[in-house]
Amino acid sequence: MAERRVTIGWAEGLHARPASVFVRAVTATGVPITIAKPGGNPVNAASMLGLLGLGAQGGDEVILASDAPDANDALDRLAKLVAEGLDELPAAA
Repeated sequence: MAERRVTIGWAEGLHARPASVFVRAVTATGVPITIAKPGGNPVNAASMLGLLGLGAQGGDEVILASDAPDANDALDRLAKLVAEGLDELPAAA
């Protein structure tokens, strides 16, 4: 399983607008991805309800993971989105 540990760069954490941006970005990758806080249960990263249930705040560490064979690029792009608090998914390299 591929995973990325990343610190949330959005000051407000994964709530409201940033959560919406993140869910749209995950869906756009077409790759099944989970997100969890360290030591917590992973949730579907494309689920707004699951994401909001994490209670992830700005500065918290989260773990993005996927067992899909082509997940590395998607995880790299999502990690950059979360770490830098971007408004959209970075283009593939």
